Amino acid sequence: QVQLVESGGGLVQAGGSLRLSCAASGRYAMGWFRQAPGKEREFVAGVAWLGGSTAYADSVKGRVTISRDNAKNTVYLQMNSLKPEDTAVYYCAASMFQSRLPRRTRGEYDHWGQGTQVTVSS
Repeated sequence: QVQLVESGGGLVQAGGSLRLSCAASGRYAMGWFRQAPGKEREFVAGVAWLGGSTAYADSVKGRVTISRDNAKNTVYLQMNSLKPEDTAVYYCAASMFQSRLPRRTRGEYDHWGQGTQVTVSS
């Protein structure tokens, strides 16, 4: 059974940084999504199962970096220059697609973490 354990959320002022971590029980294509109150869950970033190719939502491109440590089966989301509109619950997700391309849509992910709250104050 796939297990995903997230950590690293919290409260930060606008312009600050946070790093989220997600420890998985195996190696998968990984992604981060977020969901703000009253909004749909949206894609933030993804990293491929093989080769490390990444993808980002336009809203975070240039401010966010997704990376993975294959030895630890852990994926990270480094978020810089945070804005109040980045406030959301952030979810780690695992996809069984064994590809060199990152997955970008919710339907491509099979397993989800419990979520971690990120709050950015103005």
